Amino acid sequence: MADTPVAHASAFDSDAPITDANERLWNRDLAPVPRAKRTWTGYSIFAMWMSDVHSVGGYTFAASLFLLGISGWQVLIALTVGILVVYVLMNWVGKPSLTHGIPFPVMARVSMGVMGANLAALIRGVVGIVWYGVQTYFASKAVATLLLLFVPSAIALRDTSFLRLDLLGWVSFLFMWLLQLVIFQRGMEIIRKFIDFCGPAVYVVMFVLMGWILSRAGLDSLNLTLGGEKLSGTAQFLGMGNAILLVISYFAALLLNFGDFSRFAKSERQMKIGNFLGLPVNFIAFAIITVIVTSGSAKVFGTMIMDPVEIVSRIDNKIAVAIGSVTFIIATMGINIVANFVSPAYDIANLFPKHVDFKKGGLIASVLAVLVCPWIFVDSPKAITIFVSVFGAVLAPMYGVMMADFYLVKKQVVQTADLYTMSPNGRFYYDGGWNRVGLVALLVSGFISVGWEISTQLLKLLPANNFGWLIGAVAGAAIYTLAMRSKKRV
Repeated sequence: MADTPVAHASAFDSDAPITDANERLWNRDLAPVPRAKRTWTGYSIFAMWMSDVHSVGGYTFAASLFLLGISGWQVLIALTVGILVVYVLMNWVGKPSLTHGIPFPVMARVSMGVMGANLAALIRGVVGIVWYGVQTYFASKAVATLLLLFVPSAIALRDTSFLRLDLLGWVSFLFMWLLQLVIFQRGMEIIRKFIDFCGPAVYVVMFVLMGWILSRAGLDSLNLTLGGEKLSGTAQFLGMGNAILLVISYFAALLLNFGDFSRFAKSERQMKIGNFLGLPVNFIAFAIITVIVTSGSAKVFGTMIMDPVEIVSRIDNKIAVAIGSVTFIIATMGINIVANFVSPAYDIANLFPKHVDFKKGGLIASVLAVLVCPWIFVDSPKAITIFVSVFGAVLAPMYGVMMADFYLVKKQVVQTADLYTMSPNGRFYYDGGWNRVGLVALLVSGFISVGWEISTQLLKLLPANNFGWLIGAVAGAAIYTLAMRSKKRV
């Protein structure tokens, strides 16, 4: 298909309009964001990270780091090192999208080709869709708890089920599904305002919950090490390394598509300020609050509770239970929109830009999230563990390839207009729209990293560890850089 003059959008790094974009590669949501529409300040990025971290899943993850068998102070050191590494990695992946005003699937065209980027977008989109459904289901369980708390007769809805989910579950799930969709369909600016509220709201509840726990348990009952087997000697250093890699793996998905948000930042300085406050500062503070609440729960309730919603539900006050539950529901919605909804929306729009825009992509992703029937999926904890491990290993090579290409091969020089053309003369047309070098690098490094995870998670041929993401990212970067330079292709 010939390129046609369908777009007139200014790139951040150039005042020249894109006048020859191909309809297979462009729509208004995939086009570079003009400077006038860059409204995200450092606080907006900070609030985005609060929404990502301040969830039930984030709470449980932070608490789980203190169960690795190393001392609490060793965990805090590992956590600090890990989140500082994530901070650097996020700045790396955020800069090209901020510079050119483009989302992740368009940035992927630089290394994979204008057509090959569809593969990267498809894999990232599938991960986001499945986890969007799972997170929606988790939030819906809190909705069901609230319904039973204030409308006890709703328990009768559990007598009827469809597709292994009772009617109460369906009502709660579809309520959460619709509520998130309404927010999402209002566009990125409404999403920004929503997540500006989510993160701080959870902090208020967490501080109140921490104060309540401390008033009941007392400071003398707190222990930074929550429990588990105690390691010693060399095993402690290995445990700290494992904790560092766990922190990096936790952010694996957003390490790919953070550009979907950084493209709206007012400046690189604002992005870095938001990242610093939202990642090292916020993550460490939240982890400390988490371990205090979790540790104190053992004395208050007689058993250690790592689910904040369950802790709130045990408070003998309906109003407190309602406020706490609603807040954590909002928090889960925040992370769902940030980590699992925005990316699939852009990814699907990238596949069919002529017919699907950002909002339609979000609608399609939302429907698909229901069709995966996440309540069946989460009934198998082993399946979830394997899914996270394997797909983390799949996503890592993409990060390695994209960063090596932008910083080492392209030397940060990208002509934005070439990202939207199917002309054989375009820099990112490569081999019929596909960069074969990028595909080979992804396949080989993916085989290595996924093979590593299978060897540890399934076959037990190797000791349990979390090296999959690191191996995949480093292998992807090394293979891609060497292959591109050997072919003298830039």
